[in-house]
Amino acid sequence: MALAHLLRPRAVAVIGAAREPGKVGHVVLANLLSGRFSGRIYPVNPRADKVLGLACYDSVRDAPPPVDLAVVAVPAQLVPGVIAECGQAGVGAAIVITAGFTESGPQGAALQRDVVERARQGGVRLLGPNCLGLVSTHVGLNASFAGSMPPAGGIAFVSQSGALGTAILDRAADDGLGVSHFISVGNRADISEPDLLGALENDPEATVIALYLESVADGPRFLEAARSAVRRKPVIALKAGASDSGARAVSSHTGSLAGSDVAYDAAFRHAGVIRARSVQDLFDFSAGFSLQPVVKGSGIAIVTNAGGPAVMATDAADEEGIALATFAPETLDLLRASLPDAAALYNPVDVLGDAGADRYHETLEALYPDPSVHAMVVILTPQAMTDPAAVARTVVAAAKKRPDVTTLACFMGGPLIHEAQRILAAGAIPTYPTPERAIHTLGAMGAYAAVASADPPVRRDTVAARVAVRTAVARAVGEGRTFLTEQSAADIVSTYGIRVPDGALAADRKTALEVAERIGYPVALKIVSPEILHKSDVGGLRVGIDSAAELEAAYDEVLDRARAYAPDAALEGVHIQRMVPPGREVIIGVDRDPVFGPLLMFGLGGIYVEVFKDVVFRLCPVDLAEAERMISEIRSFGLLRGARGEAKADLTEVAAAIEGVSSLVLDFPKIVELDINPLIVGDEGQGVWAADVRIGIGGT
Repeated sequence: MALAHLLRPRAVAVIGAAREPGKVGHVVLANLLSGRFSGRIYPVNPRADKVLGLACYDSVRDAPPPVDLAVVAVPAQLVPGVIAECGQAGVGAAIVITAGFTESGPQGAALQRDVVERARQGGVRLLGPNCLGLVSTHVGLNASFAGSMPPAGGIAFVSQSGALGTAILDRAADDGLGVSHFISVGNRADISEPDLLGALENDPEATVIALYLESVADGPRFLEAARSAVRRKPVIALKAGASDSGARAVSSHTGSLAGSDVAYDAAFRHAGVIRARSVQDLFDFSAGFSLQPVVKGSGIAIVTNAGGPAVMATDAADEEGIALATFAPETLDLLRASLPDAAALYNPVDVLGDAGADRYHETLEALYPDPSVHAMVVILTPQAMTDPAAVARTVVAAAKKRPDVTTLACFMGGPLIHEAQRILAAGAIPTYPTPERAIHTLGAMGAYAAVASADPPVRRDTVAARVAVRTAVARAVGEGRTFLTEQSAADIVSTYGIRVPDGALAADRKTALEVAERIGYPVALKIVSPEILHKSDVGGLRVGIDSAAELEAAYDEVLDRARAYAPDAALEGVHIQRMVPPGREVIIGVDRDPVFGPLLMFGLGGIYVEVFKDVVFRLCPVDLAEAERMISEIRSFGLLRGARGEAKADLTEVAAAIEGVSSLVLDFPKIVELDINPLIVGDEGQGVWAADVRIGIGGT
């Protein structure tokens, strides 16, 4: 209800409504008046009788109730008292435009905490502080100090940057993009993106939600809100700060590859959020989603009057994984009867450079009814015989007959196509200056169609496994370990259904020989030390040991090398492990992202994982279906599928191992990192072996 007060208020008070033009409080009041807000407006300024022709009030408590929304533009030190008055007056929500809070240092942070506490005591929901304000076009509300009011439409913009927000609003107005809401969140002291996603999900005027993000404060809450919203309408996010500017100390292969941007990519995918890589993407995708139906299939038809742009569109479609429609014989007959002999009929349809609106009309009339056509991209270059405006009217009329087909236009050029662009915009046809941008938008729409209908991951029952593992984790925590012993780590993943080779820790040469005799040669020998995490880096690994004599020599060798590499390291002994049959080497790893939680990695394994970086990431949980998709996405998938006559790897067991690791780290939050590298994959039906397992523990 409080967010309804924010987005659709009946009465607005401007606290700090200044008489002087150019001051924020004056601009906000002027914007409210020029926006033709349908509700009541109350300026609050104890030092003025009137501002912009409206009678002023000394306090919001003096304004006629109810006041749903207050816009606060007073000095920072006065804001706590003003918010307390809002609570006393029954104000439902307040926008604090004033700066000088957390963003300014410790004193400002303390002041912000005071503001939030007063808001909570008074039951006031707070937007900001330090924000641009709010625009809700469908009620004529411009409660901001932005310079322009965009036309009403279906795009809801939520921005963590007020400065970018002004540019977005101006660009939207210039492009004729219809906006339902623009919301600047500022410092997010109270209302944040999850709150707004929840409100906009149910807002009938918002058909697509576009986010500009620099960070997410509460990852799980954001994901829950985003997943819920995506089921109702598209959510697009532009995340700034894609590079990791500061190096962090990481000990695992997974941690070294899992930067914060990787986590955001995985989080958006997990929630079904479409990621925009640029402001241009944000506008392109928003226009497509807000004006056209989401594409319901992969078959697109391309109509063009120039060969070059058609080739560009075809290449872009191939990159996006979008199939060109294969026309029915009757469609081809219609095209053959209406187009010149030199025209290309087989998609892309080239109507030739001398095509007028009538030729475009006949082509579209033939193509729209074809059952293989789910999307239409109409390309035009302004040649001497072309009337772009007439063609635009033809496209709008044809598209209206098939509202279920997604229609995008690519009218290339400058002043010669401006009138056509206006006609297309008025007809709700998004227009793009290049074929690639139109096709890229179709790709985003297709991706949303896939995620919106996808079932959430299903977690398997792991009660028995949790009981068995709990003691081992608790013991390691009690011993103050940051990494489990190799044998303990192997036992844990084995409990979650991942096969491990037989083996044991040997603290001396005699025990090593006894273990090898028990499990059988050949064996592998690995140094065991909490300070030596990557054994191969220090020569602490020997494989293929076939006899007791070889084992004795290898035992001394790896210990000598470990002591030379790390003289102060605590050497607990060696791990003797039965050699497993050869196979493909992959890696499964987990790094616990501080915002979104456990981030699971799968890819090509072995010692070169950080060189080739052929890996993919997902947020947990990952079920079998998602695990299979991860496997198919790595570049070296062909090696697992079987290349040039090789047998297919046991991909079923690889997927089961991925799912098992996902369940393990969700069951035990104290596991902060995990690497199974390599996971040896046998041929189909032969299973997998976790040859080396590292589990790091910590956290709360």
